[in-house]
Amino acid sequence: MINVRSLLASARVTSSTRKAFATARLRGAGGVLSSGSFRGFSTADVEDEKWVKNCSLDTHIVHGGIEPDEETGAILTPVYLSTTFVQESVDKYLEKGYSYSRTNNPTVTALEKKVATIENGYGSICVGTGMSATASCFNTFMNAGDHCVITNCSYGGTNRICREQFIPLGMEFDFVDFSDPANVEAAIKPNTKLIFSESPTNPLMTLADLSAISDIAKSKGIVHVCDSTFATPYICRPLDHGCDLTIQSLTKYYDGLNISVGGALVAKTEEHYNRIKLTQNMHGNIMSPMTAFMMLQTMKTMGLRIRQQSASAAKIAAFLESHPKCSSVVYPGLDSHPQKELADRQHRDGLHGGMLNFDVIGDPIKLMDNIRRPWTLCENLGASESIITACAVMTHANMLKEDRQKNWYH
Repeated sequence: MINVRSLLASARVTSSTRKAFATARLRGAGGVLSSGSFRGFSTADVEDEKWVKNCSLDTHIVHGGIEPDEETGAILTPVYLSTTFVQESVDKYLEKGYSYSRTNNPTVTALEKKVATIENGYGSICVGTGMSATASCFNTFMNAGDHCVITNCSYGGTNRICREQFIPLGMEFDFVDFSDPANVEAAIKPNTKLIFSESPTNPLMTLADLSAISDIAKSKGIVHVCDSTFATPYICRPLDHGCDLTIQSLTKYYDGLNISVGGALVAKTEEHYNRIKLTQNMHGNIMSPMTAFMMLQTMKTMGLRIRQQSASAAKIAAFLESHPKCSSVVYPGLDSHPQKELADRQHRDGLHGGMLNFDVIGDPIKLMDNIRRPWTLCENLGASESIITACAVMTHANMLKEDRQKNWYH
C-alpha cells in the first residue's frame, strides 16, 4: 500500500503532483485538500450558474448541494459502498477527489454539502452521532490547560463527556447560566478558548442570546459554538447570529423519522472548516454512506414537519398551561416564557419548535408509566412520532444529581 506520507517523501513525486495534492479542487460535489489536510465540500467550492438565484430555504433543503448523477442521470445521489477509490496514476492522485472512505465518500460529501448550504456555513463534517460532533468540537478547539465556558443546561451526554473525559485530560469547564450574556462574560478566563452555547436547551427550553454572546466571544478572540439541535436551521441558524460553529444531532429533525443516527459540525470559515475536517479524518468518525443516503431523503420534509410540529407543540403547551394538574409549562412560544421577546427575535417566522417541558402535580413517573397511545415513552426527539421522556432518569440520568437539582431538572 502506498500512503500519503510516503508519496510526499518520495523523490519520484513530481511538482505537479505536489500541487494537485495541496490544492486539488474537485468537480461537482467533491472536496479539496488544503495545507496537507483532507477536507470535503464547502459552499465556496462551486458557483453554479445553472441554479436559480436566491432559492428559498425550503428549496435548498430539498435540492441544495445535489446534482443528478453525471453518468446515469439518477436524480438521487447514489450510495457509494466502496472502501477505496482507484487512482488513474500517481501524478493524478486525488484528481477525482476520493481515495479512501474514512476521509471522503461521495455520498457523505453530498450530505455535508447540503448541510453546509442550509446552515449557511463554509463547510461541514457529518459523523456517526450528535455526540461525535460534540466531541469533535472539543477535540479540535481545546487542549490540556484550556478553559471552556459552557451552558449549565445541555444535553446530558454533553455534560458527561466534559466531566468524565475532558476534565481528567486537563481541560477546564465552567457550567454557567447562558440566559444572561453577562454570566458568560464574567466566567471568561485568560485561558478560555471555547464558548459552548445550546439554544433552546435540552430539556429546560432556555435560550441563549447568540448575537450578544458572539459579540463577547469575538471581542476576546474566543471560538463560539452553538448546539442548535432543538431549533434546527429551519428556526434558527447560529452562524447568522455570529457563531463560529454549529452542532446538529442529525438524528433528530434532519432524520425526523426515527430511522438513523448522525451528527454534523458546521464551520463558518475555511480556517475552522479545515481544522474540523482534519479531526474527522484522524478520528475516523465519518458517517456511513448508507446513513448519509437515508438522511439525504428524510431531511427533504424538514420544513413541512417542523411547521406542523411547532403548531402542534404550541397547542399542547397552551392546553397543559391551563390544566389543573400541571404546575409549570415551558415553551418558547408561550407568552409566559421568560425569554419570549428573545424567542420572537431569534426564531424564524414565529416558529418555536416541537419540544416543550412541563411538570405535573404528583408523581410524574406514574404519568410516564401509564401514558396512552399515540404518545410513546422513549428517548429521542424531532421525529414524526409523539414522544414523552422522563429526562432525570433517561436522557439526563448521567448528570450529577446535585447539578440536576441546582439547575431545576426534575
